[in-house]
Amino acid sequence: MKDLAEAAGQSSGAPPAIELRGISKAFGPVQANKDISLSVARGAIHGIIGENGAGKSTLMSILFGFYKADKGEILINGAQTEIPDSQAAIAAGIGMVFQHFKLVENFTVLENVVLGAEEGALLRTTMSKARAHLTKIAEDYEMNVDPDAKIEEIGVGQQQRVEILKSLYRNAEILILDEPTGVLTPAEADHLFRILRGLRDEGKTIILITHKLREIMEVTDTVSVMRRGEMTATVRTAETSPEALAELMVGRKVLLRVDKKPATPGATVLKVDNLRVVDDDKVERLKGVSFEVRAGEILGIAGVAGNGQSELLEVLGGMMAGTGLVEINGQSIDLTGKRSNGRSRRKRGIAHVPEDRQREGLIMDFTAWENMVFGYQWDPGHNNGWLMDNAGIRAETAGKMERFDVRPPDPHLAAKNFSGGNQQKIVLAREIERNPDLLLVGQPTRGVDIGAIEFIHQRIVDLRDAGKAILLVSVELDEIMGLSDRIAVMFDGRIMGERLPGETSEGELGLLMAGVTNAQEAG
Repeated sequence: MKDLAEAAGQSSGAPPAIELRGISKAFGPVQANKDISLSVARGAIHGIIGENGAGKSTLMSILFGFYKADKGEILINGAQTEIPDSQAAIAAGIGMVFQHFKLVENFTVLENVVLGAEEGALLRTTMSKARAHLTKIAEDYEMNVDPDAKIEEIGVGQQQRVEILKSLYRNAEILILDEPTGVLTPAEADHLFRILRGLRDEGKTIILITHKLREIMEVTDTVSVMRRGEMTATVRTAETSPEALAELMVGRKVLLRVDKKPATPGATVLKVDNLRVVDDDKVERLKGVSFEVRAGEILGIAGVAGNGQSELLEVLGGMMAGTGLVEINGQSIDLTGKRSNGRSRRKRGIAHVPEDRQREGLIMDFTAWENMVFGYQWDPGHNNGWLMDNAGIRAETAGKMERFDVRPPDPHLAAKNFSGGNQQKIVLAREIERNPDLLLVGQPTRGVDIGAIEFIHQRIVDLRDAGKAILLVSVELDEIMGLSDRIAVMFDGRIMGERLPGETSEGELGLLMAGVTNAQEAG
């Protein structure tokens, strides 16, 4: 392994922009960071990757002043620096763009940028100076946004630019970005990368936290890998590969592509015709959606979050009311959103892995065995007369936990005590092992470790190969491209088009995700 400073691209003369020495942080018995040392060169884009719980967010939270390290030192541009809070981090020239933006929705862009950085008592003078400064920064870094637009009126790509502009307005020389492309179209992600390269070329230092190895390879100069609270490697990006990084993250070789044979679709299992959904605020979320899913195939629904995919899953799963026609194996289903609809869906052979496992898929304070029967507690096989067969359910749960590699394999452990990936495996085991005719699955690997992603993808493919129909919703375009046999793209509550994975590209899908249906509109 190269010397960390050498791998980070740090010249011998200039001190690194950031140097962490022996950082440790524990939360009770959990050691989140263990004696971590890290050097980040000035004017570089430095990636940090690792599985869930590896300690990435804790480390960056220490750097930004949210947590205080139990021991260790922080040096900024060679000088030892105390960072007891985020204000101290900002004063040290550090800015952070969070995965979930910290913006006031009904404030303008300018008001959000100035908020917390007002100068003196005369707000009018502050706003006038800020407008001129913001305009110059936005032009310098090609991040033009309307300073008078309200946040709620602009897209997520522009909202992210506002977050970056907030940091630059506060004279940040070091920018930390946490999973910055999770809500962006491919075109918006490409634009973000151009912005980051421009910032780097101006001498800014960027730390990029992401689980997307393709992005690490595309935009970073160096990358550090964390595993179980420790720093395991720092390498030049040009001298590594996604496979090597994945092995460093997990500690074993990982198959990064989905291994599946061509689909052999059968009869139509799910038919959706002119499906419409209006939410409680009288906003139409689905606007005449129509499609079919056949036995033995995976139909992937691609799109940026918030374009109707969640409502589609909820109405098909019986959690929300809609109008139109939905048929399962030729028989229509109730779209009134009655409380009993979920139970009737399960009786009709529909299984549902919801997008938010913690809010909709699990009861976090209940045990694994209680959650494994959640929604199926009325099944005859789970009852002895008037009472539930708890011993039988626990034994069944133990078998499912073994088959789905849930760790630890303890049916008595509360759901909240499992990692995100193992929580997802509990939900998948419960739904897949019911042998459904149709599986509705939303964001199957959101927040899941790279090793568990491989496992989950294979289980979904196995279900397809068993002749089942699968409707997959994911904001991860790589996942959609790898798992789907057909891809439908949603934008603003409508299906914009349908493509075959082998006959399309991320660029074409990205245009559809942005509402562009032909090359002329793109130009």
